[in-house]
Amino acid sequence: MNNRTFIFISLFVALILASNSASAQNSPGLMYYNADSFRIINKGFEDTELTYSRLPLYLKDSVRTDLWNRGLCSSGIGIRFSSNSTKVAIKYTLLWDFHMNHMADTGIKGADLYLLEKNGVWRYVNSVRPKDNNKELKQNEKVLVDNLDGNTHEFLIYLPLYDGVTEMYIGVDSAAILSMPTVDNPRKSKKIVMYGTSVLQGGCASRTGMVATNIIQRELNCEVINLGFSGEGKMDSCIARAIGSISDIDAIVIDPVPNCTEKMCDTLTFGFVDILAKLCPDIPIIMVEGAIYTYAEYDSFFNNYLPKKNEAYYNNYKKLKRAGHKNIIYVTSDNLYGSDGEGTVDGIHFTDYGFRKYADKLIKVLRPIIK
Repeated sequence: MNNRTFIFISLFVALILASNSASAQNSPGLMYYNADSFRIINKGFEDTELTYSRLPLYLKDSVRTDLWNRGLCSSGIGIRFSSNSTKVAIKYTLLWDFHMNHMADTGIKGADLYLLEKNGVWRYVNSVRPKDNNKELKQNEKVLVDNLDGNTHEFLIYLPLYDGVTEMYIGVDSAAILSMPTVDNPRKSKKIVMYGTSVLQGGCASRTGMVATNIIQRELNCEVINLGFSGEGKMDSCIARAIGSISDIDAIVIDPVPNCTEKMCDTLTFGFVDILAKLCPDIPIIMVEGAIYTYAEYDSFFNNYLPKKNEAYYNNYKKLKRAGHKNIIYVTSDNLYGSDGEGTVDGIHFTDYGFRKYADKLIKVLRPIIK
């Protein structure tokens, strides 16, 4: 190799690295790389409008605007990578810089860092605490861990639950190695799809790692695709067909009752599940009842109405079984978020405690299937 060839190759490699790094280096000694260069987990479709959004692009003109916008949220999606850096930082740009009065910003638009310990257990490290930005910028940046030992570790970053991400970068020591993960965790060969409402999307987890789908992913060492759409989990047939197009699914969980009326539970359930069962005939479908609000015990209207919705849903489960769909499992709302009434932030949406209880109940059903 002559000197001119060596210089050309060196410049070519430098250009590749530069193309994967951020345009600005906001912290001394840190080099930022585009997060989409690494393994993106818990994402069901490749052809999405944003790298970190959740619905296939072909549905954009076929669904309600509110449903499409919920799909632009990055809930459940994570980035897996490996590095020997002594620090790990992150910076990203939000789609909306959204805020709600009953959910922490760390869950709405923050990001969580986890580290894989030698025993195969994911351990929470730190979160981005979103700052009050100039609304034109929508940017967050944080060093999530410093003074690491310099050994190679496996990392996982969970993205915002109730906001979208237009770009994301991972920062490491300028001399460190940042690469694709070397450990297959979560396993690429195991995949669960979970469809539902605002609770499934993540309302109101205090941080992004505490939504039920992410808890289940860590516990069962499998990818869990979050298709929870706040206010829009209404059993649209096009969503059922989209779920049925996802390859290599091991289980499907549906939890749509909270967003449906009694009539919708009665008229839409059979068709929605029938589509899934025909497209995925060998895949277990878990039907989860709607949670009973904490105040329903004292509110005569909801005390009467919520059980009626679940009854209509259950009657369709029995109808599906009679129609020959054998691979369907029914999960009742009993103790869905705990038995002491402390699992919600507003009587409906879950706290971290409620998500843990919800995940534990479903893990008992899913673990034998995934194994």
